[in-house]
Amino acid sequence: MPATRGAAVGVLGVDVGGTKVALRAEAAGRPAYERTFRWPAGGTLDADLAALHAELTALRAAWGPVHAVGVAMPASTDVAGTVTTWPGRPSWTGLDLAGTLRRLVPDCPAAYADDGDLAALAEARHACRDNLVYLGVGTGVGGGVVLDGRLVPGRASAEVGHVVVDLDGTVCDCGRTGCLQSIASGPATLRRAAHARGREVTFDDLRTGLRDGRPWAVDAVHDSGVALATAVVSLGELLAPTTAVLGGGFASGLPGFVDLVGQAARRAGRPGRPAPVVQAAALGGLSSLHGALWLARDLATGTAGDRSDPTAEETPR
Repeated sequence: MPATRGAAVGVLGVDVGGTKVALRAEAAGRPAYERTFRWPAGGTLDADLAALHAELTALRAAWGPVHAVGVAMPASTDVAGTVTTWPGRPSWTGLDLAGTLRRLVPDCPAAYADDGDLAALAEARHACRDNLVYLGVGTGVGGGVVLDGRLVPGRASAEVGHVVVDLDGTVCDCGRTGCLQSIASGPATLRRAAHARGREVTFDDLRTGLRDGRPWAVDAVHDSGVALATAVVSLGELLAPTTAVLGGGFASGLPGFVDLVGQAARRAGRPGRPAPVVQAAALGGLSSLHGALWLARDLATGTAGDRSDPTAEETPR
């Protein structure tokens, strides 16, 4: 839907998750629209797409015109825009995501990109940093890299969660041994804590145990922090970013966790090559959503093609 002359450009960001979807629409002179909804029970593709279509229709009817849409996606896709894997919503495997997005919003430019990449972009722009790596710790470990103000690599997402940090470690969901995600994700940390405790550990249990200094909690969180610090130091050696931003619901919900990772990374630095400074995500759990909004803004202003991100086109990857 092209903007009329003098009208405020409305942009929509959509953060698609395995259990819920967050939407935010913004335009000058209009209150922002925010909405989060959970996927329907059952996990069928048709039900998911029907729910998403209904939410988009309701948003535009209640809020007003949208001129560009950016979508943050955790699914892996091929170059044609087909979903190859998405453990969070297995029914989406094989979906023509690019074509589906065009059908959902046929009257305005829309694009999608990896949620970790977009989180990195949002954090970099929020902090006015041109060189930054982002690690999002939640159900998995995602991430993104911004160098010289541009997302890299150019033709694929930065799979930070699958950086190998321990070849003798545990098996990852991807089938490989020793991925960062297999050690530092929320579920992996809770499993180690439960094994040491001898019974199930919830996230609230972990927080309480950490506060009270229980060894089963302290050790489990420490191992996750060291694994993340190892990845931060390795990324620092390869890319020399000034900052490593740590976000995601799991990381942000554990008091002292960002400091733990930062201290471990500093200790692992070497003369002449200090580790990147580790900071908490300024946007908290909304980094990916704000990245989706930036993608939409770039589409609306015609600057999307200036980035190395291949998804920032009217025809997504």
